[in-house]
Amino acid sequence: MADRFVEGTSSTIPLYVVEKGADYPAGLTPAQHDWLGVTGFTGNLGEVALLPDSGRIAAVLVGWGTAQQRGRGRFHLASAAQKLPKGAYRVVEGIATDEMDNEALGWLLSNYRFSRYKDAGAVKARLIAPVEVDARRLEILAEGDALARDLINTPASDMGPEALEAAFRTLGEQHDAKVTVIAGDRLLNENLPMIHAVGRASGQAPRLLDLHWGPLGAPTISLVGKGVCFDTGGLNIKLGTSMGLMKKDMGGSANVMALAHMIMALGLNVRLRVLVPAVENSISAEAFRPQDILTSRKGLTVEVNNTDAEGRLVLADALTLADEEEPDMLLCLATLTGAARAALGPDLPPFFTDDEALATDIAEAADTKADPLWRLPFWEPYEELIEPGVADLDNAPSGGMAGAVTAALFLRRFVENTPIFAHLDIYGWTPVAKPGRAKGGACQSVRALLSVIEKRIA
Repeated sequence: MADRFVEGTSSTIPLYVVEKGADYPAGLTPAQHDWLGVTGFTGNLGEVALLPDSGRIAAVLVGWGTAQQRGRGRFHLASAAQKLPKGAYRVVEGIATDEMDNEALGWLLSNYRFSRYKDAGAVKARLIAPVEVDARRLEILAEGDALARDLINTPASDMGPEALEAAFRTLGEQHDAKVTVIAGDRLLNENLPMIHAVGRASGQAPRLLDLHWGPLGAPTISLVGKGVCFDTGGLNIKLGTSMGLMKKDMGGSANVMALAHMIMALGLNVRLRVLVPAVENSISAEAFRPQDILTSRKGLTVEVNNTDAEGRLVLADALTLADEEEPDMLLCLATLTGAARAALGPDLPPFFTDDEALATDIAEAADTKADPLWRLPFWEPYEELIEPGVADLDNAPSGGMAGAVTAALFLRRFVENTPIFAHLDIYGWTPVAKPGRAKGGACQSVRALLSVIEKRIA
Protein backbone atom coordinates (compact mmCIF):
# COMPACT_ATOMS: atom_id res chain seq x y z
CA MET A 1 0.00 0.00 0.00
CA ALA A 2 1.41 3.38 -1.02
CA ASP A 3 1.32 6.43 1.22
CA ARG A 4 0.03 9.89 0.27
CA PHE A 5 0.63 13.37 1.58
CA VAL A 6 -1.84 14.77 4.12
CA GLU A 7 -3.44 18.16 4.56
CA GLY A 8 -2.23 20.52 7.25
CA THR A 9 -4.36 21.13 10.36
CA SER A 10 -4.22 23.25 13.48
CA SER A 11 -2.24 20.43 15.10
CA THR A 12 0.43 20.28 12.38
CA ILE A 13 3.88 19.74 13.91
CA PRO A 14 6.73 21.86 12.49
CA LEU A 15 9.89 19.93 11.65
CA TYR A 16 13.33 21.55 11.50
CA VAL A 17 16.33 19.88 9.87
CA VAL A 18 19.63 20.76 11.55
CA GLU A 19 23.13 19.95 10.33
CA LYS A 20 25.66 18.65 12.81
CA GLY A 21 27.18 21.47 14.81
CA ALA A 22 24.83 24.11 13.38
CA ASP A 23 22.87 26.60 15.43
CA TYR A 24 19.43 25.65 16.62
CA PRO A 25 16.53 27.16 14.62
CA ALA A 26 15.65 30.77 15.43
CA GLY A 27 12.62 31.26 17.58
CA LEU A 28 13.14 28.47 20.09
CA THR A 29 12.39 29.44 23.66
CA PRO A 30 15.05 29.36 26.38
CA ALA A 31 13.29 26.34 27.86
CA GLN A 32 13.49 24.50 24.52
CA HIS A 33 17.21 25.32 24.30
CA ASP A 34 17.65 23.90 27.76
CA TRP A 35 15.68 20.79 26.76
CA LEU A 36 17.91 20.14 23.75
CA GLY A 37 20.96 20.46 25.99
CA VAL A 38 19.52 17.94 28.43
CA THR A 39 18.69 15.44 25.67
CA GLY A 40 22.15 15.84 24.10
CA PHE A 41 20.90 16.66 20.61
CA THR A 42 23.89 17.42 18.34
CA GLY A 43 22.43 17.26 14.83
CA ASN A 44 24.01 13.88 14.09
CA LEU A 45 22.48 12.16 11.07
CA GLY A 46 19.25 10.45 12.03
CA GLU A 47 18.89 12.05 15.48
CA VAL A 48 15.39 13.13 16.46
CA ALA A 49 14.47 15.52 19.23
CA LEU A 50 10.88 16.22 20.27
CA LEU A 51 10.27 19.63 21.80
CA PRO A 52 7.43 19.47 24.36
CA ASP A 53 4.98 22.19 25.19
CA SER A 54 2.22 21.72 27.77
CA GLY A 55 1.70 18.04 27.06
CA ARG A 56 1.98 18.24 23.28
CA ILE A 57 4.76 18.22 20.70
CA ALA A 58 5.59 21.82 19.85
CA ALA A 59 8.20 21.00 17.18
CA VAL A 60 10.66 18.35 16.03
CA LEU A 61 14.34 18.66 15.24
CA VAL A 62 15.93 16.13 12.87
CA GLY A 63 19.69 15.72 12.71
CA TRP A 64 21.13 16.10 9.21
CA GLY A 65 24.70 15.16 10.00
CA THR A 66 27.42 16.22 7.58
CA ALA A 67 27.53 16.17 3.78
CA GLN A 68 29.94 13.25 3.99
CA GLN A 69 27.55 11.26 6.18
CA ARG A 70 24.61 11.98 3.89
CA GLY A 71 26.65 10.86 0.89
CA ARG A 72 26.80 7.33 2.28
CA GLY A 73 23.08 6.76 1.94
CA ARG A 74 19.77 8.15 0.74
CA PHE A 75 16.31 9.05 2.02
CA HIS A 76 17.59 10.44 5.32
CA LEU A 77 14.29 12.12 6.19
CA ALA A 78 12.65 8.70 5.86
CA SER A 79 14.88 7.44 8.64
CA ALA A 80 13.55 10.14 10.93
CA ALA A 81 9.95 9.53 9.87
CA GLN A 82 10.04 6.03 11.31
CA LYS A 83 11.07 7.38 14.72
CA LEU A 84 8.32 9.98 15.03
CA PRO A 85 5.05 9.60 16.93
CA LYS A 86 1.67 9.84 15.27
CA GLY A 87 0.96 13.19 13.68
CA ALA A 88 1.10 15.40 10.60
CA TYR A 89 4.49 17.02 10.04
CA ARG A 90 5.57 20.01 7.96
CA VAL A 91 9.20 20.62 7.01
CA VAL A 92 9.97 24.22 7.92
CA GLU A 93 13.64 24.56 7.02
CA GLY A 94 16.97 22.82 6.60
CA ILE A 95 16.60 20.83 3.35
CA ALA A 96 17.95 22.28 0.11
CA THR A 97 15.35 22.81 -2.60
CA ASP A 98 17.08 20.40 -4.99
CA GLU A 99 17.01 17.68 -2.32
CA MET A 100 13.39 18.10 -1.32
CA ASP A 101 11.89 15.88 -4.03
CA ASN A 102 13.92 12.84 -3.03
CA GLU A 103 13.49 13.42 0.69
CA ALA A 104 9.72 13.90 0.48
CA LEU A 105 9.44 10.82 -1.73
CA GLY A 106 11.58 8.85 0.72
CA TRP A 107 9.12 9.71 3.48
CA LEU A 108 6.25 8.34 1.39
CA LEU A 109 8.24 5.19 0.56
CA SER A 110 9.06 4.63 4.23
CA ASN A 111 5.34 4.31 4.95
CA TYR A 112 4.81 1.42 2.52
CA ARG A 113 2.98 -1.49 4.15
CA PHE A 114 2.51 -5.04 2.80
CA SER A 115 -0.67 -6.14 4.49
CA ARG A 116 -2.07 -8.91 2.30
CA TYR A 117 -1.58 -11.62 4.91
CA LYS A 118 -1.61 -9.76 8.23
CA ASP A 119 -2.21 -6.32 9.68
CA ALA A 120 1.01 -4.43 9.00
CA GLY A 121 0.13 -1.64 11.42
CA ALA A 122 -1.05 1.87 10.78
CA VAL A 123 1.17 4.59 9.40
CA LYS A 124 1.97 6.99 12.24
CA ALA A 125 3.98 9.95 10.97
CA ARG A 126 2.48 11.61 7.90
CA LEU A 127 3.98 14.40 5.82
CA ILE A 128 2.37 17.56 4.48
CA ALA A 129 3.60 18.09 0.93
CA PRO A 130 6.44 20.64 0.88
CA VAL A 131 5.68 23.65 -1.29
CA GLU A 132 8.78 22.94 -3.40
CA VAL A 133 7.50 19.60 -4.77
CA ASP A 134 4.92 18.36 -7.25
CA ALA A 135 2.88 16.39 -4.73
CA ARG A 136 0.81 14.37 -7.18
CA ARG A 137 3.88 13.36 -9.16
CA LEU A 138 5.59 12.03 -6.03
CA GLU A 139 2.44 10.15 -5.06
CA ILE A 140 2.43 8.49 -8.50
CA LEU A 141 6.05 7.44 -8.00
CA ALA A 142 5.14 6.00 -4.60
CA GLU A 143 2.19 4.14 -6.16
CA GLY A 144 4.45 2.56 -8.76
CA ASP A 145 7.00 1.64 -6.11
CA ALA A 146 4.30 0.02 -3.98
CA LEU A 147 2.95 -1.89 -6.99
CA ALA A 148 6.35 -3.44 -7.65
CA ARG A 149 6.87 -4.31 -4.00
CA ASP A 150 3.39 -5.80 -3.61
CA LEU A 151 3.85 -8.05 -6.65
CA ILE A 152 7.29 -9.26 -5.56
CA ASN A 153 6.31 -9.76 -1.91
CA THR A 154 3.37 -11.99 -2.85
CA PRO A 155 4.42 -15.66 -2.82
CA ALA A 156 4.09 -17.85 -5.89
CA SER A 157 1.06 -19.60 -4.38
CA ASP A 158 -0.80 -16.34 -5.03
CA MET A 159 1.40 -14.83 -7.77
CA GLY A 160 1.80 -17.49 -10.44
CA PRO A 161 1.45 -16.77 -14.15
CA GLU A 162 -2.35 -16.56 -13.87
CA ALA A 163 -2.26 -14.04 -11.02
CA LEU A 164 0.48 -12.01 -12.72
CA GLU A 165 -1.74 -11.86 -15.80
CA ALA A 166 -4.63 -10.65 -13.64
CA ALA A 167 -2.45 -7.89 -12.15
CA PHE A 168 -1.26 -6.95 -15.64
CA ARG A 169 -4.84 -6.71 -16.89
CA THR A 170 -5.80 -4.58 -13.88
CA LEU A 171 -2.96 -2.20 -14.70
CA GLY A 172 -4.18 -1.97 -18.28
CA GLU A 173 -7.78 -1.33 -17.21
CA GLN A 174 -6.64 1.37 -14.78
CA HIS A 175 -5.07 3.33 -17.64
CA ASP A 176 -7.38 2.36 -20.52
CA ALA A 177 -4.59 0.42 -22.24
CA LYS A 178 -5.02 -2.49 -24.63
CA VAL A 179 -3.93 -5.83 -23.16
CA THR A 180 -3.59 -9.09 -25.06
CA VAL A 181 -2.36 -12.48 -23.81
CA ILE A 182 -0.96 -15.47 -25.69
CA ALA A 183 -1.03 -18.57 -23.48
CA GLY A 184 -0.28 -22.28 -23.57
CA ASP A 185 0.18 -24.00 -26.94
CA ARG A 186 -0.84 -20.78 -28.71
CA LEU A 187 2.70 -19.64 -27.95
CA LEU A 188 3.90 -22.25 -30.45
CA ASN A 189 1.37 -21.12 -33.02
CA GLU A 190 2.55 -17.50 -32.57
CA ASN A 191 6.24 -18.46 -32.79
CA LEU A 192 7.21 -17.90 -29.15
CA PRO A 193 8.77 -21.32 -28.60
CA MET A 194 11.27 -20.60 -25.84
CA ILE A 195 8.64 -19.03 -23.59
CA HIS A 196 6.62 -22.19 -24.09
CA ALA A 197 9.57 -24.52 -23.45
CA VAL A 198 10.51 -22.91 -20.14
CA GLY A 199 6.96 -22.80 -18.78
CA ARG A 200 5.39 -25.98 -20.12
CA ALA A 201 6.19 -28.10 -17.03
CA SER A 202 4.08 -25.93 -14.74
CA GLY A 203 0.47 -26.54 -13.80
CA GLN A 204 -0.18 -22.96 -14.93
CA ALA A 205 0.33 -22.44 -18.65
CA PRO A 206 3.11 -20.12 -19.78
CA ARG A 207 1.97 -16.89 -21.39
CA LEU A 208 3.11 -13.65 -22.96
CA LEU A 209 1.46 -10.52 -21.58
CA ASP A 210 1.33 -7.58 -23.99
CA LEU A 211 0.17 -4.00 -23.26
CA HIS A 212 -0.15 -1.07 -25.67
CA TRP A 213 -0.87 2.50 -24.59
CA GLY A 214 -0.45 6.02 -25.92
CA PRO A 215 -1.04 7.98 -29.11
CA LEU A 216 0.14 6.86 -32.53
CA GLY A 217 2.96 9.03 -33.78
CA ALA A 218 4.47 9.59 -30.33
CA PRO A 219 8.00 8.33 -29.53
CA THR A 220 7.85 4.55 -29.12
CA ILE A 221 9.19 2.88 -26.00
CA SER A 222 9.06 -0.85 -25.32
CA LEU A 223 9.62 -2.40 -21.90
CA VAL A 224 10.38 -6.09 -21.44
CA GLY A 225 10.34 -7.63 -17.96
CA LYS A 226 11.24 -11.11 -16.82
CA GLY A 227 8.16 -12.76 -15.33
CA VAL A 228 9.44 -16.06 -13.91
CA CYS A 229 6.93 -16.37 -11.07
CA PHE A 230 8.93 -19.10 -9.38
CA ASP A 231 12.20 -20.71 -10.36
CA THR A 232 12.98 -24.17 -9.07
CA GLY A 233 15.94 -24.26 -11.43
CA GLY A 234 14.12 -26.87 -13.48
CA LEU A 235 15.86 -30.23 -13.83
CA ASN A 236 19.08 -28.48 -12.77
CA ILE A 237 17.25 -27.96 -9.49
CA LYS A 238 18.38 -25.26 -7.10
CA LEU A 239 19.50 -25.97 -3.56
CA GLY A 240 16.93 -25.06 -0.94
CA THR A 241 18.94 -22.05 0.18
CA SER A 242 18.96 -20.71 -3.37
CA MET A 243 15.27 -21.42 -3.93
CA GLY A 244 14.12 -19.54 -0.84
CA LEU A 245 13.78 -16.16 -2.56
CA MET A 246 12.60 -17.32 -5.95
CA LYS A 247 9.19 -15.70 -5.58
CA LYS A 248 11.14 -12.55 -6.52
CA ASP A 249 12.27 -13.95 -9.87
CA MET A 250 9.42 -12.03 -11.49
CA GLY A 251 10.94 -8.80 -10.17
CA GLY A 252 11.73 -7.59 -13.68
CA SER A 253 8.07 -7.78 -14.64
CA ALA A 254 7.02 -6.08 -11.41
CA ASN A 255 9.42 -3.23 -12.07
CA VAL A 256 8.42 -2.68 -15.71
CA MET A 257 4.80 -2.64 -14.56
CA ALA A 258 5.75 0.00 -11.98
CA LEU A 259 7.47 2.05 -14.68
CA ALA A 260 4.50 1.62 -17.00
CA HIS A 261 2.16 2.84 -14.26
CA MET A 262 4.26 5.97 -13.78
CA ILE A 263 4.42 6.68 -17.51
CA MET A 264 0.69 6.26 -17.97
CA ALA A 265 -0.40 8.02 -14.77
CA LEU A 266 1.80 11.00 -15.64
CA GLY A 267 0.33 11.04 -19.15
CA LEU A 268 3.69 11.12 -20.93
CA ASN A 269 3.62 11.63 -24.68
CA VAL A 270 4.89 8.18 -25.64
CA ARG A 271 3.60 5.15 -27.45
CA LEU A 272 4.23 2.47 -24.83
CA ARG A 273 4.47 -1.29 -25.20
CA VAL A 274 5.06 -3.64 -22.26
CA LEU A 275 5.92 -7.30 -22.77
CA VAL A 276 6.10 -9.82 -19.91
CA PRO A 277 6.80 -13.51 -20.50
CA ALA A 278 5.03 -15.02 -17.47
CA VAL A 279 6.11 -18.56 -16.63
CA GLU A 280 6.96 -20.88 -13.78
CA ASN A 281 10.15 -22.91 -14.19
CA SER A 282 8.90 -26.19 -12.73
CA ILE A 283 9.80 -29.88 -12.81
CA SER A 284 7.65 -32.54 -14.45
CA ALA A 285 7.78 -34.98 -17.34
CA GLU A 286 7.21 -31.97 -19.59
CA ALA A 287 10.25 -30.04 -18.35
CA PHE A 288 12.90 -28.96 -20.83
CA ARG A 289 16.23 -30.69 -20.30
CA PRO A 290 19.96 -29.98 -20.20
CA GLN A 291 21.44 -30.33 -23.70
CA ASP A 292 18.11 -29.72 -25.36
CA ILE A 293 18.48 -27.41 -28.33
CA LEU A 294 15.71 -24.84 -28.69
CA THR A 295 14.92 -22.73 -31.72
CA SER A 296 14.03 -19.17 -30.78
CA ARG A 297 11.52 -16.81 -32.40
CA LYS A 298 14.46 -15.14 -34.11
CA GLY A 299 15.57 -18.44 -35.62
CA LEU A 300 18.75 -18.67 -33.55
CA THR A 301 19.28 -22.07 -31.95
CA VAL A 302 20.14 -22.28 -28.26
CA GLU A 303 21.81 -25.18 -26.47
CA VAL A 304 20.45 -25.51 -22.94
CA ASN A 305 23.43 -26.25 -20.75
CA ASN A 306 21.60 -25.35 -17.55
CA THR A 307 17.83 -25.20 -17.10
CA ASP A 308 18.41 -22.72 -14.26
CA ALA A 309 19.45 -20.12 -16.84
CA GLU A 310 15.87 -19.88 -18.07
CA GLY A 311 15.24 -16.16 -17.73
CA ARG A 312 17.33 -15.24 -20.76
CA LEU A 313 15.40 -17.81 -22.82
CA VAL A 314 11.96 -16.30 -22.20
CA LEU A 315 13.36 -12.78 -22.53
CA ALA A 316 14.93 -13.65 -25.88
CA ASP A 317 11.57 -14.36 -27.52
CA ALA A 318 9.99 -11.26 -25.95
CA LEU A 319 12.91 -9.05 -27.00
CA THR A 320 12.72 -10.38 -30.55
CA LEU A 321 9.02 -9.53 -30.71
CA ALA A 322 9.65 -6.04 -29.33
CA ASP A 323 12.57 -5.48 -31.72
CA GLU A 324 10.45 -6.39 -34.75
CA GLU A 325 8.53 -3.13 -34.24
CA GLU A 326 11.78 -1.11 -34.19
CA PRO A 327 10.85 1.07 -31.20
CA ASP A 328 12.82 4.22 -30.50
CA MET A 329 13.97 2.75 -27.19
CA LEU A 330 13.87 -0.79 -25.76
CA LEU A 331 14.51 -1.41 -22.06
CA CYS A 332 14.82 -4.86 -20.50
CA LEU A 333 14.63 -5.46 -16.73
CA ALA A 334 15.33 -8.83 -15.16
CA THR A 335 16.46 -10.50 -11.97
CA LEU A 336 18.89 -12.38 -14.14
CA THR A 337 22.22 -13.36 -12.58
CA GLY A 338 23.81 -13.98 -9.22
CA ALA A 339 26.99 -12.71 -10.83
CA ALA A 340 25.58 -9.18 -10.87
CA ARG A 341 24.97 -9.39 -7.12
CA ALA A 342 28.44 -10.83 -6.48
CA ALA A 343 29.94 -7.90 -8.40
CA LEU A 344 27.84 -5.00 -7.08
CA GLY A 345 25.67 -6.24 -4.23
CA PRO A 346 21.89 -5.94 -3.81
CA ASP A 347 21.61 -2.13 -3.87
CA LEU A 348 23.51 -1.29 -7.05
CA PRO A 349 22.11 -2.99 -10.18
CA PRO A 350 24.25 -2.97 -13.31
CA PHE A 351 23.03 -1.73 -16.66
CA PHE A 352 24.34 -2.51 -20.13
CA THR A 353 24.05 -0.39 -23.25
CA ASP A 354 26.07 0.39 -26.37
CA ASP A 355 24.58 3.87 -26.60
CA GLU A 356 26.96 6.35 -24.95
CA ALA A 357 24.40 9.13 -24.69
CA LEU A 358 21.92 6.79 -23.02
CA ALA A 359 24.61 5.55 -20.63
CA THR A 360 25.34 9.13 -19.61
CA ASP A 361 21.65 9.90 -19.14
CA ILE A 362 21.08 6.79 -17.01
CA ALA A 363 24.11 7.47 -14.82
CA GLU A 364 23.06 11.08 -14.22
CA ALA A 365 19.46 10.10 -13.47
CA ALA A 366 20.58 7.35 -11.10
CA ASP A 367 22.48 9.96 -9.12
CA THR A 368 19.91 12.75 -9.09
CA LYS A 369 16.91 10.47 -8.46
CA ALA A 370 18.53 8.47 -5.63
CA ASP A 371 18.09 5.31 -7.70
CA PRO A 372 21.60 3.81 -7.94
CA LEU A 373 22.81 2.08 -11.12
CA TRP A 374 26.27 1.24 -12.46
CA ARG A 375 27.31 0.56 -16.04
CA LEU A 376 28.91 -2.75 -16.99
CA PRO A 377 30.17 -3.46 -20.51
CA PHE A 378 28.92 -5.55 -23.40
CA TRP A 379 32.46 -6.95 -23.52
CA GLU A 380 32.98 -8.12 -27.10
CA PRO A 381 35.84 -10.61 -26.40
CA TYR A 382 33.40 -12.70 -24.35
CA GLU A 383 31.08 -13.27 -27.32
CA GLU A 384 32.82 -16.58 -28.03
CA LEU A 385 31.84 -17.82 -24.56
CA ILE A 386 28.16 -17.91 -25.54
CA GLU A 387 28.80 -19.90 -28.75
CA PRO A 388 28.79 -23.61 -27.90
CA GLY A 389 29.59 -25.07 -31.33
CA VAL A 390 26.56 -27.35 -31.71
CA ALA A 391 24.08 -24.43 -31.73
CA ASP A 392 24.19 -20.71 -32.34
CA LEU A 393 24.12 -19.86 -28.64
CA ASP A 394 24.77 -21.37 -25.20
CA ASN A 395 22.41 -20.31 -22.41
CA ALA A 396 24.94 -21.09 -19.63
CA PRO A 397 28.61 -20.89 -20.59
CA SER A 398 30.95 -23.08 -18.56
CA GLY A 399 33.65 -21.63 -16.36
CA GLY A 400 31.51 -19.43 -14.14
CA MET A 401 33.22 -16.22 -15.18
CA ALA A 402 31.56 -12.88 -16.09
CA GLY A 403 28.07 -14.32 -15.78
CA ALA A 404 26.29 -10.97 -15.85
CA VAL A 405 28.20 -9.91 -18.98
CA THR A 406 27.66 -13.15 -20.90
CA ALA A 407 23.93 -13.06 -20.04
CA ALA A 408 23.74 -9.49 -21.34
CA LEU A 409 25.59 -10.47 -24.52
CA PHE A 410 23.13 -13.34 -25.00
CA LEU A 411 20.17 -10.95 -24.79
CA ARG A 412 21.79 -8.44 -27.14
CA ARG A 413 21.84 -11.09 -29.90
CA PHE A 414 18.04 -10.75 -30.06
CA VAL A 415 17.99 -6.98 -30.56
CA GLU A 416 19.08 -5.84 -34.03
CA ASN A 417 16.62 -3.24 -35.28
CA THR A 418 16.14 -1.00 -32.23
CA PRO A 419 18.53 1.97 -32.17
CA ILE A 420 18.65 2.38 -28.38
CA PHE A 421 18.70 -0.68 -26.12
CA ALA A 422 19.55 -1.17 -22.46
CA HIS A 423 19.43 -4.24 -20.24
CA LEU A 424 19.28 -3.94 -16.44
CA ASP A 425 20.14 -6.87 -14.17
CA ILE A 426 18.24 -5.90 -11.01
CA TYR A 427 18.03 -7.77 -7.70
CA GLY A 428 14.45 -6.82 -6.88
CA TRP A 429 14.89 -7.35 -3.14
CA THR A 430 16.00 -5.41 -0.08
CA PRO A 431 17.67 -7.97 2.23
CA VAL A 432 18.08 -5.57 5.18
CA ALA A 433 15.69 -2.69 5.85
CA LYS A 434 17.04 0.73 4.88
CA PRO A 435 15.49 4.23 5.00
CA GLY A 436 12.57 4.28 2.60
CA ARG A 437 13.05 0.61 1.79
CA ALA A 438 11.49 -2.04 4.00
CA LYS A 439 12.92 -5.54 3.88
CA GLY A 440 11.36 -7.39 0.94
CA GLY A 441 10.51 -6.65 -2.66
CA ALA A 442 12.30 -3.67 -4.17
CA CYS A 443 11.55 -1.19 -6.93
CA GLN A 444 14.93 -0.60 -8.59
CA SER A 445 16.02 1.52 -11.57
CA VAL A 446 12.46 2.65 -12.32
CA ARG A 447 12.71 6.29 -11.21
CA ALA A 448 16.01 6.72 -13.04
CA LEU A 449 14.57 5.26 -16.25
CA LEU A 450 11.45 7.42 -15.94
CA SER A 451 13.68 10.48 -15.70
CA VAL A 452 15.61 9.43 -18.81
CA ILE A 453 12.39 8.89 -20.75
CA GLU A 454 11.03 12.29 -19.71
CA LYS A 455 14.28 14.01 -20.66
CA ARG A 456 14.27 12.45 -24.08
CA ILE A 457 10.68 13.30 -24.96
CA ALA A 458 10.69 16.82 -23.49
